Amino acid sequence: MKRDLSSRYANFVVSRSRLLIVVLLVVSAIVGAGALIGTTGDQQIGEAGIDSPEQAALDRIEATYDTNDAVVTQVVVRDGGSDVLTRESLLESLRLQQALRANESVNTTLRAGTGIVGLENIVANVAFAHERSDRSGSSNGVNSPENRTVVTERGQPLRPTLDQQITALESSTDEDVEMYLSRILDPETSVPGDDPTQFLSTDYEPGATSADARTTLVFQQSPSSSATTTESVNDAQLVISSLVEERFDDAFVFGQGLIDAESSQAIGDTFIIITPVAIVFLLAALAVAYRDLVDVLVSLFGVAVVLVWYAGIQGWLGIPSNSTLIAVPFLLIGLSIDYSLHVVMRYREAREGTLDTDDKNVGSRDPTTAMRLGIGGVVLALATAAFSTAVGFFSNYVSPLGSIRDFAILSGVGIVAIFVVFAALVPAVKLEVERFFDRRGRDRHTRAVGVDSGRLNRVLSGTATLTRRVPIVVIVLSLLLASAGAYGATSIDTEFNRADFIPQDAPSWMDTLPEPFAPGEYEVSENLEYLSDNFRQRGEGSEAQILIRGNVTTPALLTATDDVVRSTNSSGTVIVGSDGRAAIESPTSVLRAVASDNQTVADAIAARDTDDDGLPDRDVAAVYDLLFGADSEQASSVLHRAENGSYESARLTVAVQGDASAQSVAGDVRDIATAIEEDVPVRAIATGSPVITAGVQSALFETLVEGFAITLGVILALLIGMYWWRYRAPGLGVVTLTPVLVALAWLLGTMSVLEIPFNSETVVITSLAIGLGVDYSIHVSERFVDERVRHDSLAKTLSTTLEGTGGALLGSAVTTAAGFGVLALALSPPLQRFGIVTGLSIVYAFIACVTVLPSLLVVWERLPT
Repeated sequence: MKRDLSSRYANFVVSRSRLLIVVLLVVSAIVGAGALIGTTGDQQIGEAGIDSPEQAALDRIEATYDTNDAVVTQVVVRDGGSDVLTRESLLESLRLQQALRANESVNTTLRAGTGIVGLENIVANVAFAHERSDRSGSSNGVNSPENRTVVTERGQPLRPTLDQQITALESSTDEDVEMYLSRILDPETSVPGDDPTQFLSTDYEPGATSADARTTLVFQQSPSSSATTTESVNDAQLVISSLVEERFDDAFVFGQGLIDAESSQAIGDTFIIITPVAIVFLLAALAVAYRDLVDVLVSLFGVAVVLVWYAGIQGWLGIPSNSTLIAVPFLLIGLSIDYSLHVVMRYREAREGTLDTDDKNVGSRDPTTAMRLGIGGVVLALATAAFSTAVGFFSNYVSPLGSIRDFAILSGVGIVAIFVVFAALVPAVKLEVERFFDRRGRDRHTRAVGVDSGRLNRVLSGTATLTRRVPIVVIVLSLLLASAGAYGATSIDTEFNRADFIPQDAPSWMDTLPEPFAPGEYEVSENLEYLSDNFRQRGEGSEAQILIRGNVTTPALLTATDDVVRSTNSSGTVIVGSDGRAAIESPTSVLRAVASDNQTVADAIAARDTDDDGLPDRDVAAVYDLLFGADSEQASSVLHRAENGSYESARLTVAVQGDASAQSVAGDVRDIATAIEEDVPVRAIATGSPVITAGVQSALFETLVEGFAITLGVILALLIGMYWWRYRAPGLGVVTLTPVLVALAWLLGTMSVLEIPFNSETVVITSLAIGLGVDYSIHVSERFVDERVRHDSLAKTLSTTLEGTGGALLGSAVTTAAGFGVLALALSPPLQRFGIVTGLSIVYAFIACVTVLPSLLVVWERLPT
């Protein structure tokens, strides 16, 4: 039945080849139009949203609290490790601020009010106050501990303009600045406004008037809550960086715009450097495999049609692009090359008379007969591989995450497109091309790779001999390696760290490349590391939050939050300042900050403080009321007061390291929340951007791994069912899938050795190991069964299988591994990991299919039925 069905299909292809070409090209044009008519857009991997207590807490915070959603850019001044608190250095920063405000592209993005602030502003304000007090003859200057700022007639602080700050600092002497700093940075005193130590490094020694680094914060309007666009904010950050480089010998700017710019530059540089190399490798490998330009062009034509189908289907279905889909086009290209090689090589075997080995005197065949036999002999293997792999990937559609469902649809439909193109369109085009040359008397007799005599033939033949003679040894060795790989996989990193996606500086050998291949400089990764080690990072991903619900007016809550601030150590991901206290904003910190400026709040706390810790021990609600009256902006950032005046919740903002993994941050913040719950009868929920990211990534990783397992299970069930239906040999399905699992174990073990994380990014890429591995295995098993019917000798069966199908697989493996493995040289870390994992998965899949699978087939053949 099998041979009859494949023969009828082959007769249809060769007899209706021109009709097939026209129909399939029209269908391809219609499908491909989706790429132009449809809409895809971009989507982040976690945008599907996951219902969780953490997400609900974040939604409540955003709905009820006055959150500061400004985009924060940090300017770090180091000046070669010298003192950055000198009068000249501080003046240069003020002049930089002046230049930034004078630049229209920067100024239009700055937040209203305090757009730029740094220690230089605090020093200049004190200098201005000192100058005014000297001029008026009063004692309202810096030397008066009771009042360190100038006030207006209405009793409000007088905030000098930036020009006034510059003038005041210019008129001050170095000794004056030293005096101002000693008073400002004195741990026993307080200065109205911003805490000056927040602009100094975490290893700053309290009270010192010198430092080797400081930072200035630039607050830009958030695109989500203003008319400012993300593009204008990012462009402004690039302008800020150029102005900083002009004014300082050793300084840098850190912000998302700079990260995006370097990431885009890295991808651009990578493709400028790598694309020519990848194309040369790909074409060279195809040329070696085919040894015929026409066949190379036919193969590339088929690959192009498949990619047109992929882009069109994505457009028609409106599937947005996201990082989960990065592996799909490469999977389709790899499988397309593999299918093309099998079709072309089987045709060549039939053309040369080496396909039907039961007839020794066949000789050369005409193109029509050769294609009929070639496509008839391989179409069922192609169909089996396509059906099994497509259904396996379609099984991921049960995922609750939209990005994974999109991955399932595009992978499955893409594989179906591959089968249609390479089981119908490419054979028809190949046949018409061969008929064209045959009519003109052109000799087109090229032997299949691995079949003719030569070094490759001897290698494949030797592999067949090895697996036939010592199959148990091969199986045991492969399983030992697989066991070691599985053991190594238990220690593989599964955390998601955004720092892993920031480009690294190019290797030194690339610096010698001529233009336009020479890469640019990449400093963001190094700057992020320095910033995380020495400062509290601001902006996206640098803060977590804790929502506290319940009786938030209990004095125990203030004590508990004060305790976690003092007890949190610097060994985790939470930022700890030079004073040994964690950088956590809470009702406790706000109370103390406001009390330092407002005597009414200070007196209210003192009247209710029974243990001299600077916090009220009774009647906390009344103190909160006074707090809102004194500074409602600060109070509403940590407390939510209902319309009836009751306090419903409190909020803690936790500064965390920007280069730490999301899972590590989430764990540390949850520990803080748990510590509060243990001391106070309230509900504390850890949330915020890093915690939500950790939840999304963990859920995504679990979903992908589950889909991974489901895919293998579905493919196994299909193979068992198909081999039972066709050959009454269900065990052959288990044998066929086993090399895929072995290759996967090898891959995971190697990833552990190379310290490549197995997270939501790479787990998608390792799907290539399944897709290509199953395809390779099915082709070997199918060819083995076919040849076993024709030969009485197991030795001849194995050698014919590995020389014919093994040669095609080798050509496919070398082509795809060389073409995509070259991405290991990429400057973009995601592309680099993609190249390494893709190349390894292809190599391991091929090795397993020509060593482990033949050995298993030999053992399966020798077992009693």
